[in-house]
Amino acid sequence: MHLGTPIAKGNTAEVYLCNNKIIKVFNDYLPDTESIKEANKQKYAYSCGLPVPKVLDVTIIAGKQAIIMEYAKGETLADLYLKDKNKAVFYLTISVEVQQEIHNIIPIEIESMHDKLSRQIQAVNSLDKRLKSHLIRKLESMTFENRLCHGDFHLYNLIKTENQVVVIDWVDASSGDIRADVYRTYLIYSQYSIELAELHLKIYCDKSGLVREEIFQWAPIIAAARLSEHVTSDHSERLMEIINKLC
Repeated sequence: MHLGTPIAKGNTAEVYLCNNKIIKVFNDYLPDTESIKEANKQKYAYSCGLPVPKVLDVTIIAGKQAIIMEYAKGETLADLYLKDKNKAVFYLTISVEVQQEIHNIIPIEIESMHDKLSRQIQAVNSLDKRLKSHLIRKLESMTFENRLCHGDFHLYNLIKTENQVVVIDWVDASSGDIRADVYRTYLIYSQYSIELAELHLKIYCDKSGLVREEIFQWAPIIAAARLSEHVTSDHSERLMEIINKLC
């Protein structure tokens, strides 16, 4: 199958548009179960009635894992925002409403956030045993009602089509605390724009009744888990500052 040129590239995969379908081809270094793991999460979100591309197939293309899914034709909210930054509140409000729609779902068939975060923290070589133990104890002490969390929620993962906003990239989805999911979004935005991060947080808190302090309880845990991903050295130093400051 000739896929042509990727329309997008990420840390784990390249994305192609072929025959009016999206084909996500995963990098070689990932576990053999990566594609089916992500596909199952996306299928679950789709089964919940969320605006998610339908998974059409999980296959192997040129020796690499791949997911074939529906094509959501449109622009990301990030691209729309970058065209007119005066509409930041407008686009972030749309995104928060979508995020809350996800958070309203009580999941029954998806990975535990607790297990995912614990595994990620344990995998970080730059954290010593004492700090890891402290972070795991803090994670264990958290109490919350399990809700569906996207895990990588930001404007680039929201596509504005003709009649709805579609949510993509479900690999990090889990069953956990919505406050952790909101902080993860804050952390992602703050890497590029603290103003955007603060604005998203304010809109979410205003709409949900959550308070900043509750959300920031998750800061060192989410920052530590983020270290297990492929982050730059500058971003790694910033994450360590968050962990050390709050631990």
